[in-house]
Amino acid sequence: MIFNAFIDLIEKKGFDNITIQDIADKAMINRSTFYAHFKDKQDVYEQIFSFILNPLFKKLEQDILEDGSIIQKQKLVELLTTAFLMIKENKKFYLIATEGRNNLILTDAFSDFLRNHYTKIFAKLRIEEDDIVMPTDFIISYMISTFMGTIHWWLHSDFKLPPEHMAHLIIKLLHNGNLTVLGVKVKK
Repeated sequence: MIFNAFIDLIEKKGFDNITIQDIADKAMINRSTFYAHFKDKQDVYEQIFSFILNPLFKKLEQDILEDGSIIQKQKLVELLTTAFLMIKENKKFYLIATEGRNNLILTDAFSDFLRNHYTKIFAKLRIEEDDIVMPTDFIISYMISTFMGTIHWWLHSDFKLPPEHMAHLIIKLLHNGNLTVLGVKVKK
């Protein structure tokens, strides 16, 4: 209830203009109940990211690689479709999370997830161009910024394309660039 109230209030008033009393009133609780769970509104702000992102990351944790470098296209479509459905279900959160400084928090969360979960892929990675080794952090940053831009567009287009269609578009973009560079093959 507190998270929902908080998101609604941010959408209407902005973070800086929200008070603890506003949150308590909107969530229909008293201030002492609020303080039993959170230190302040910044604490709510930080915890809400974990609360909403953890289920998404749990879905994305599935091991989709076969033989170390092959992805079944249908598995990837299902995984990304689920991710887009979860983003759609939490539209208010993602609209707020993809704006301004919030975008940095969300970007960092996705970057950390990729680094931690797909270390095997990135550990094998060595891309050189004219004797310059491309840093792994750069590649991750590029992939995340592409994904974040896609999410931002999709949210602001009011879900112009259905989740499964978005999944296919992402795969097409990734397959033609990022996955090929990483040495990952998409198998039909």
